[in-house]
Amino acid sequence: MTLSASSTQPLFLGIDLSTQQLKAIAVDADLTVTHEFAIPFDAHFAAEFKIKDGVQVSATEADVVTVPTLMWVAALDALLASMRSQAFPFHRVKCISGTGQQHGSVYWAKGAESTLAGLESSSNRELRDILSQSFAVQDSPIWMDSSTAAECAVLEQAVGGPEKLAAISGSRAYERFTGAQIAKLQRTKPDQMAACERISLVSSFVASLLIGGYAPIDESDGSGMNLLNLQTRNWEARLLQATQVSDLSVKLGAPVPSDTLVGTISRYFVSRYGFAEDCVVGAFTGDNPASLAGMRIGEGDMTVSLGTSDTLFLWLKDTQSLQQERTTLDGHVFCNPVDTQSYMALLCYKNGSLARERVRDRALHLNSEQTQTQKWAAFDAALASTPVGNNGIVAAYFDQTEITPSARGELRLGADGNEVAALSPEQEIRSLIEGQFLAKRLHAERLGYNTSSARRILATGGASNNGAILQILANVFGARVYRLEQANSAALGCAFRAVHSWRKHGSLHDARSFEQATAQAEPPKLVAVPDPAATAVYNQLLQAYANVESLLVARTKRDA
Repeated sequence: MTLSASSTQPLFLGIDLSTQQLKAIAVDADLTVTHEFAIPFDAHFAAEFKIKDGVQVSATEADVVTVPTLMWVAALDALLASMRSQAFPFHRVKCISGTGQQHGSVYWAKGAESTLAGLESSSNRELRDILSQSFAVQDSPIWMDSSTAAECAVLEQAVGGPEKLAAISGSRAYERFTGAQIAKLQRTKPDQMAACERISLVSSFVASLLIGGYAPIDESDGSGMNLLNLQTRNWEARLLQATQVSDLSVKLGAPVPSDTLVGTISRYFVSRYGFAEDCVVGAFTGDNPASLAGMRIGEGDMTVSLGTSDTLFLWLKDTQSLQQERTTLDGHVFCNPVDTQSYMALLCYKNGSLARERVRDRALHLNSEQTQTQKWAAFDAALASTPVGNNGIVAAYFDQTEITPSARGELRLGADGNEVAALSPEQEIRSLIEGQFLAKRLHAERLGYNTSSARRILATGGASNNGAILQILANVFGARVYRLEQANSAALGCAFRAVHSWRKHGSLHDARSFEQATAQAEPPKLVAVPDPAATAVYNQLLQAYANVESLLVARTKRDA
C-alpha cells in the first residue's frame, strides 16, 4: 500500500519477520506512514516449503516446530521485488531497522560470511539462490518449539536454580528460549553445530542479509535467550558453558545496544533495487521489544493489550528484580530497546477475551440470538449495577492453564476469605473483570513496577473499545488510560527506531531520547481517569486476590 507523501523527503524503513508474514512499513521524517507491504508465507511458500501457518510441525514429534531458513531468505526476495514492482523509492531510504519473531535462531555454515560479503558480484541473482548452501542447520527452531525440557533443567542447574536464572537472565528457563534450543542442537546434531560458524537470532539474521555480513545480536532480543546477563549486558559464562558448545561466545558475537547502527546496506541491494549507497542499517530486535517501541512507551508507562490473550509491557528503571534475587518467576525482563539504561518487562495471560466472553454469556444467559453489541450492552449494565470492589468478593477464571500463574479452574472468595460456590450474574461479571486487572497489578508489582508512580496506561486490542472495562483498569492501577489506535506496532516501532538511530548516530548527532524524537507521532486518546476512592478499595483487595491465586495454584497441583 502506498500513501501520499512528498517525493523528496527521506524515508525510514521498518521490517518485521513474524511467524506468518514478512512486513515492511516506511515512514517519513515526520513519522507519517507512507508505504506498507506484506508477504504472507502460506500464500507464497506453502507448497514449496511444506509449511502451514508459516511453520513446520514435526510429523513424529508435535512439540518440535521449525521453519526452513531459506524460506525467510526467499521472503525477503519477494518483499523487495513487490516493493520494486510498486515503484517504491528505495533511493530515499536513509535507515532500515527491523524485528524478528523472538527466540528463533539461524545457524550459518562455515564460509557463509564470505558469501555474504560477495553478494554484490551476484546482484543479478536472488538471495535464495546465492545463499542456498549457507546454513549448517536447514530448519530454524522458533518460539513455538517446546522440545527442550531437559536442556532447560541443565541451564537452571548451572546457576543454582530457576530463581537464580531469572535474576541473571530475566526469565526462568523456557523451552522456546534460544539457549535451550542451542543446547539441544549440540546434543542431537553435533556435526551440524560443528559446521556452524555463526549463530543469529531471526532479527540479526535479517540485518545480516542487508549489510552483507554478520550483524550483532542486540541486547534486547538477546535477553530472550536465557544466556544474557542483564546487569552486565553480556553473555553469562556459566550459561554458555552449560550448552556444551565450546566456542559459543565466538559463534554468538558480542551483543550491542539496541540503537546501534550495525552497518551500511550491501551494494547488492544498491545495484539490484536502487538503495542509496549511504543507507545505514540499525540493529534489529525482537518482536516484543519492537512492539514496545511502536507503542512509544516511556518511563512510568505500561501497555495492556486486551485480546485473545492479554499482554502487559512495562517500562522498568530501577527494577528490584535486577537488584536482588527474583522473588517471583512470573513474566520476563528484557533490556529496553529504546533506552539503554532501562529495562522492559513482559507478562502474558492466556485467559483474555475468550474468558471474558464465556463468563459474560454464562452469567447473563446470552446466546447466539443476541448480537455482540447487545451482549456487551448487557455486560456494561451488569457492571454498572454492582459496587466497586464487589463487596469484597474476588475471583479468578482460568479456562485454560494460565501462564501467570500456572493454574487452571475457577475460584471465588467472599469478604470473609471463605470460598463462595456461586455468585449473582452481576457479581460474576464484576469479579471477572476486577480479578483480571488485580492479577495484572499483582504481577507487575512483583516484577518491580511501581504503580504508585504510574504515569499512564496505554490500552490496545479488542476490549480496549469498552469504556466500562477501561474504567476499572484505570481504577485498579490508579492511572489514566489512553487508547492506542495503531496496527502493526512491531514494524512501525522499527521504522521509528530507524529514525531515532539515524538522527542519534548519523550526521545530526541528535541527543534526544526515543520518546522525545517520536513525540510528533499520532498521540493516543485519553479514555479513562481513575477515581481515587475506587483505587483505595482495590488497594485493600490486592492481597485477597493474591490468596485466590495461591489457592488455585495449590488446587491445580493437587489435581494434576
